[in-house]
Amino acid sequence: MTRRRGAGGRDPSGEHRRQGRGDGADRRDGGQRAAREEGGGRRGGSPDRALLYGFHTVREALRSKLRELDRLLATEAAAERLAAEIAARGVALRIVEADEIARRLPADAVHQGLLLEARPLPALDISDIPANGFVLALDQVTDPHNVGAIVRTAAAFALDAIVTTERHSPDLSGALAKSASGGLEHVPVIHVVNLARALDELGDMGFQRVGLDSEGPASLAQTTLARPLALVLGAEGKGLRRLTRERCDALARIDMPGPIKSLNVSNACAVALTIARAKLEG
Repeated sequence: MTRRRGAGGRDPSGEHRRQGRGDGADRRDGGQRAAREEGGGRRGGSPDRALLYGFHTVREALRSKLRELDRLLATEAAAERLAAEIAARGVALRIVEADEIARRLPADAVHQGLLLEARPLPALDISDIPANGFVLALDQVTDPHNVGAIVRTAAAFALDAIVTTERHSPDLSGALAKSASGGLEHVPVIHVVNLARALDELGDMGFQRVGLDSEGPASLAQTTLARPLALVLGAEGKGLRRLTRERCDALARIDMPGPIKSLNVSNACAVALTIARAKLEG
């Protein structure tokens, strides 16, 4: 299998200003954090290594049959909590103090006494998606916390894959992996050079492509949905790019009944998947 290598819309939830972790300053901060980390999921200082930290993230990686493991640094208490998983995988274990793990990670990393050095998961291609699949496509969603939350939600809804761009997307390591809380081990993330062409390919495979747009002509709840299905989400502030929108079979909005009409992209994703799953199973 080979990885496929690598234009304005509106925010899917009605957000027309960058807020919270979606603003420019936070994206710069995210880039600086990634640069300080000692490895990456795809590119950066060590593209052949992923740093995974936090209890749920490390536990799921230990349980995964696809993830190759190098070394686990753990406090004595944390190692005891995962004793069965550590023994089952036979991973090299080094007992350390919490401060030693903290020194290897960004200042704001919540590591819970665990740092796993591992290999990136095997790269997949669009053609690896099941014929009757249900996937997400992310159009340059760059914040690792948002993407990690999306991965976690996708795993909770048993999605078959997430398609994102090779550029303008965060590494599958560090803060993203922590926010995903183990979801990376359950939902393949497929990187493509050109999202518009990837959507064309999904269309050729029979996928219905529905883009989330705050000014879509109909609500997602009113839109007819069928498998195979790809929900397409854009970045906060920018939304879907023009070429992405043109590849969608339908554009749909998420109607919110309260006084605040906007959601960040990860929350919009959770609402959209709830609606879509109910419609597909109804």
